[in-house]
Amino acid sequence: MDAQETKIFLLALILIVVIGTIIVYFFVSLVRQQRKILELKKLNLIAELNSIEKERARIAADLHDELSPVLSAIKLKVDSFELIDERDKVQQRKTNEHLGELIKRMREISFDLMPVTLQRKGLKMALQELVSYWSNRNKLKIELKAEDIPLSETYSIHMYRIVQEILHNTIKHADATLLQIELKKVHGMLFLLSKDNGQGFDYSQKLLEGTGFGLRNLLSRTDVLSGEIFVESQKNKGTIYTIEVPLS
Repeated sequence: MDAQETKIFLLALILIVVIGTIIVYFFVSLVRQQRKILELKKLNLIAELNSIEKERARIAADLHDELSPVLSAIKLKVDSFELIDERDKVQQRKTNEHLGELIKRMREISFDLMPVTLQRKGLKMALQELVSYWSNRNKLKIELKAEDIPLSETYSIHMYRIVQEILHNTIKHADATLLQIELKKVHGMLFLLSKDNGQGFDYSQKLLEGTGFGLRNLLSRTDVLSGEIFVESQKNKGTIYTIEVPLS
């Protein structure tokens, strides 16, 4: 190779190195930018969910601590009226029944928004209360195994909402007769396992269509906790959710 060929070769080599460096730089910049976008989305999601939970807690407190006692007092007052006319007594009974149903419904809404047990006694007791509540209202048999794991308020709320969403989805869509839920801690990881014997669904299709609001909620809550969710579902063979969340 003469001097001219050597010079051309070196220039080509330098050009290749420069182009390669530029490509690597843009690739790294693109990856960093993508990470920043994902982090920003996650922060926005966290802020949105926190805002929703605060508003739920405020409404639940208003219903539980203010409106419900007032209605109960009104019910007692109506019940204390001494009426003579039988027609008035019939109206009194009906009014009391309506007030009783209203008080019951308000307590149900308050419980659904933010159970007092979750704030006062922790996740395990709140889940037991949730399971007991729904077991008495439909044909679904719910089996819960939950370890008593100390968790922050944020973790407890998100995990409670995840279980609540799974339960609602199972009742509403799965047509199942049995739902098994297990919550446990293994080597610094929080594991939530649920399995039902329902009709199942096409997980990939749901994600593609973007129609499963409940499923998106599960994904969002898991992402906020930096966890992973795995879904196994087959037609007429039920659905299995496995959620892994780091506790550090």
